[in-house]
Amino acid sequence: MAIDVHSDDPAFGLSFITDELKEKGLSCSENRVWRLCSAQRLWSNHAKKRGLNRRPGPPVHDDLVERDFTATRPNELWITDITEHQTSEGKLYACLIQDVFSKRIVGYSIGPRMPAALAVTALKNAIDLRGAHGTTVHSDRGSQFRSNAFVSTLKRHGLVGSMGRVGACGDNAAMESFNSLLQKNVLNQRRWATREELRLAIVRWIETTYHRRRRQRELGKLTPIEYETIYSAANAA
Repeated sequence: MAIDVHSDDPAFGLSFITDELKEKGLSCSENRVWRLCSAQRLWSNHAKKRGLNRRPGPPVHDDLVERDFTATRPNELWITDITEHQTSEGKLYACLIQDVFSKRIVGYSIGPRMPAALAVTALKNAIDLRGAHGTTVHSDRGSQFRSNAFVSTLKRHGLVGSMGRVGACGDNAAMESFNSLLQKNVLNQRRWATREELRLAIVRWIETTYHRRRRQRELGKLTPIEYETIYSAANAA
């Protein structure tokens, strides 16, 4: 059972695996889980090991984008990434999914940890909003995007996974551009006391300023919402 939990999310550490097993109705202590994981050599992808220079794991999808971040219609190509941000309370992680066509953020999940569930929740939110089928979802090789939980969610909803190459900074340049805007307009504005304070600020900036007020040259000086609205009206005629 511990092997199944770790396979679903390679980022799970000892305490997370213990909690997952308890939720499944199994009575176990962290000491017992440690012995089981040690015997099976199961370690979190984020565990720090002395003298070990950890690299991104092998891709579970081909690179279908090859740095061509363009789309001719909504839901043709989504890109995603996870970023971490510091508060006085500790780190806050945000998984964001952007539609390349309009640059709209179609799904996101923000929390104090970054297991695969963070990425899965963001993906499900995007699916609930857009009802997409056949969309290509491009990411880096982070363990959250390689997890069984994320891959199975893609397959279950008819989405197509794509992954960039190791060490190629341009492979998710479009998402990096948005992250830079978020950093400049929200995160660097002041010191954040709590995770909830920062979470609300991120959501507010995305939903009000970025989506509805920030005009972009790539969109003909329209906002993401305006760009999609005009496209929908033109194709409904």
